[in-house]
This record gives sequence, structure tokens and C-alpha cells, in this order.
Amino acid sequence: MNDATPPNRCRIVLIAPKDAQAQRIAAAFEGGDIASLILPENGMDEAAFQAFAEQIVPAAQAAGIAVIIAGDTRIAGRVQADGIHVEVSKDALAETIEHFQGKMMVGAGGAKTRDDALELGETRPDYIFFGRFGYDNKPEPHPRNLSLGRWWADMIQIPCIVMAGSDLASVEAVADTGAEFVALSSAVFADGTDPEAAIAAANALLDQTAPRFED
Repeated sequence: MNDATPPNRCRIVLIAPKDAQAQRIAAAFEGGDIASLILPENGMDEAAFQAFAEQIVPAAQAAGIAVIIAGDTRIAGRVQADGIHVEVSKDALAETIEHFQGKMMVGAGGAKTRDDALELGETRPDYIFFGRFGYDNKPEPHPRNLSLGRWWADMIQIPCIVMAGSDLASVEAVADTGAEFVALSSAVFADGTDPEAAIAAANALLDQTAPRFED
């Protein structure tokens, strides 16, 4: 469960991996602070994805975790999610933000260069995500994502999320960029990993090493 007052440093965004079980995702909630949970479709059809989200959303929200549905705005509405994550063009992103403004947050992914990121940032999404779902298969974060996150956090006020690696220790490198959020997936949900213990360990690392933000 999350504390009433969130920590004043880089926080965890949990990303449900492919073939994730609802019970293992819910177990992670008990490990400590999690800012939000992103649920990608991960190849599920519409009915299966909605049923999966319906299992997860109430438990996450009860734990104080915002739930973001990736890709399907209709399902986001049906399950009363807190936000949606899209990887679309600047114009499509602007339309999505205009449509959902005041109803739920809209986050943007898909930026691979500074120019990409700046273009998307002109639409003022609630956050920008550097990384790709399912590609955190190396121990360390991708150098490009770290570089983009450091540049963005230094220059732009819109919060950013940077994808960590498959090793929990990689949260330290992400936090060092100044990014507001670090995304974790395989480091928490790999076979043989205890999700609750992984989240607890990641929070302990962030408590010990992450720079504190100015109030």
C-alpha cells in the first residue's frame, strides 16, 4: 500500500508485462510506493483485455495507484481508468488530449529523438515516456532512453517516465537523470521473482540513492 504522502524523489511506474497474472500484479502493490500502473494490451483481444483490466483496476486504485490503459480509449472509459497512454502523431495526440481533458490524464510514448519528444511535448501531455514496453530485457536501461530522460528532465517541465532495465539496480541510473518516474516491468515480474519483494527493494534503492526534488 502507498503512504499518504508520496516520496519527494523519482517514483515507480509499474508496467504489466505480457502474460502477466492478475494475482502477481496485485502482489506488487503490497511492496510499497507505486505512482501508477500501465496496462498495455499485450496482444489480447478487446474482450480479454477489458476483463483483465476489470480485475486489476479496482485493486490498484484502492491501493492509491493510478491506472493507465495503453492504446484503447474505449476500454479506459469502461473500466474507469485514471488515464490513457498513446503512441500516435502530434496531431492525433492533440485530438486525444482535447477529447479527454478534465476526464483522465493522457500520456505519450514513441519518441525516439529529441525532435520527436519536443513535437509531442507541444501538445502538453501529462507525461512523456522514453522506452518501449517489453524491451527491458537487458540489466541496464537503454542508453538512449537515459540520455533523452536526462535532457528532458533538465529542459522541460512536463514529467517524464524512463524505462529501467531487467535489474532492479537500474532504478538508480534512471533516478540520476532527474526523471520524475522510473518504469519497471521485467525486474518485478520475471519468473522466480517475488513482485512484492522487488517493489520493496526498488523503493529502498530509490530512498537511498535518488536525488530529492525541490518543493
